[in-house]
Amino acid sequence: MRIDRRAFLKFAGLTTLAGFLGKSAVTILASEQTARLVNLNAVPSARRWGMIVDLRKCRKLEGCTDCIKACHTVHNVPQFDDPKDEIKWVWKEDFEHAFQEQEHEFTSDEIKRGQVLLLCNHCNNAPCVRVCPTKATWKREDGIVMMDMHRCIGCRYCVAACPYGSRSFNWRDPRPFIKEINPDFPTRMRGVVEKCNFCAERLVKDQLPACVEACPEKALLFGDLENSDSEIRRLLNATYTLRRKPSLGTQPEVYYIV
Repeated sequence: MRIDRRAFLKFAGLTTLAGFLGKSAVTILASEQTARLVNLNAVPSARRWGMIVDLRKCRKLEGCTDCIKACHTVHNVPQFDDPKDEIKWVWKEDFEHAFQEQEHEFTSDEIKRGQVLLLCNHCNNAPCVRVCPTKATWKREDGIVMMDMHRCIGCRYCVAACPYGSRSFNWRDPRPFIKEINPDFPTRMRGVVEKCNFCAERLVKDQLPACVEACPEKALLFGDLENSDSEIRRLLNATYTLRRKPSLGTQPEVYYIV
């Protein structure tokens, strides 16, 4: 794609602006035809976003990956031919690996052998935010831990700090491995980290996260944890839930009904 002088100067100006704005940095969502600005720090109506994953419902459709496909399609997540290069925003793992601290010898085989849907936990006390030297990752006022790939220098401190394996590093150029590019979300380049963003770009349009919308069993519930009348709060009050690795003090905002 050719870039003329005017387009280059516009891009350079936006990059400089992003450097000055810090947390309210802007990023470019570009296709060959369009380039538009989105405020990454824009906060929708909720004061604190959270998610519940109901594994009882999730287990009903064994092998279902609709939520994963929806997320990865919307966010231009590449599909590499080599597992060591894998990029994942949402994925599944065995219960015993996901909840190492909370399983015991009397846990039912159905639960033990079941798959658990995993994603960024958007921790209230996020270690990845503390270690990032360029503030490419930060926590918004509504609790979403954001990732600006344009500010990422590829140091991978956040990858090392995350105890949940929720961050992926692009060892290879991901663009040739995207089956169908979504022009409404930016593609990444080699040498940057990426992860789930709770579909922040959809929330500003009053849309649910792609994974929540795609789940055929409605096993995912998303809402405002600070609103005592919200559906997510009512379910949390009525049902015992688990969080991953609670002893670490990261305070994850993704809850699991087993």
